[in-house]
Formats: sequence, structure tokens, C-alpha cells
Amino acid sequence: MNRLLRFVFFRLVARPVVGIALGVTVRHRERLPADGPAVLVANHNSHLDTMVLMTLLPPRLLPKVRPVAAEDYFLKNRLLSWFSLRIIGILPIVRGGKSGDPLAIVHEALARGEIVILFPEGSRGEPERLSEFKSGVAHLARAHPEVPVIPAFLHGLGKSLPKGSAVFVPFCCDVVVGEPIPWQEDRKLYMQELRERMSALAGEIELSAWE
Repeated sequence: MNRLLRFVFFRLVARPVVGIALGVTVRHRERLPADGPAVLVANHNSHLDTMVLMTLLPPRLLPKVRPVAAEDYFLKNRLLSWFSLRIIGILPIVRGGKSGDPLAIVHEALARGEIVILFPEGSRGEPERLSEFKSGVAHLARAHPEVPVIPAFLHGLGKSLPKGSAVFVPFCCDVVVGEPIPWQEDRKLYMQELRERMSALAGEIELSAWE
């Protein structure tokens, strides 16, 4: 039943919003994962980010797509928890945990062949501005060097539904997908490469309208 409800939600709600209200333009769509396991890494300015990335993948992959999300926010009440877990299919992690591996649930998902969506900035930042990246993605790349880590830059969603706003504003948005980033045996170098790749993807979009 949950799988059916998830399919109906994305077919009848998420895809029309993304395709019509947002008018999302995708560059290098062919670089998106064709199957799992894979890690899709993106900048984070809006709750719409997850929806957009999930709708870009083929419907047959929907059961495999697992966005990483903060447990304290998305499981804070019964209704939101049900929607987040059963319809969106999040992997809830504990922020600031001091015991155990907070990414253990993500390792398990990759071992099952799933496609993980990860926002290395953690929480949503200022619209159209990259914040500092956390190194969780480097730990995943080191533990799973055979799994492709694919960067994607999202532009415009922070204006359609920015942090702190409950009002959706239809706005044309862009997604630029990059080539996979292989593990380089050094966490700092890997994070530097990710940052440079993300900046290069942002450079493919005309940003002058936002400045």
C-alpha cells in the first residue's frame, strides 16, 4: 500500500508541480543514475530540492530512492513522520550524534542497491548561495568506492520555496548534473573536488539575475 501511495503522490502531485509550476530545466540528464547503488549529491536551499531530484529519476527507480533527512525535524510528529517515511522514503539520521555512526543507515541502503540523495550542506542555506559542505559524503565515498557519487546543482528552488516560508511561488528552475566523483584516498582533497565540481556546475547557469 505504501509503495502504491508513493507512486500516486509523485505521479499526480510532485511531477505536475515540478514540470508545470516550476518549469524545471535539466542539463546533462543522462548523467543521472540509471540504477542503484548511487549517491546523488546536491546543494540545499528548499524543501522542494528533494522532490525535484526524485521526479527527475525514472518512475521504476522510485522504490529505490532514499533521501537523507534529519530525524529531529522530519519525525517530530506522527503525520509528518508517516509522510516522510512512507511516501518520501527518507533515511532519518541523528544530527550531532556523539555515539555510533550516524551514517550507518545510509551504508545499509547502499548495500541494498538503493539511490541515496544527500545534501552535504546539511540544513537549508540562503537561496542560491553554497554553504560549507560537511564531510559525510567523503566517508560514504571511502566506504563504498565502487558506488558513483554524482553531483547536481539546483538553481531557483530557493526562490520558489525558501527556508522559513510556507508560500510556494512558481518560478523557473534549473538542475545541472555532473560526472561522478571518484574516491581519491584523501578526505580533504575529495571535499575540495566536490566543492570545485559544484561551483563549475553553477557556472553553467546564468546567475547574474540573482546578484
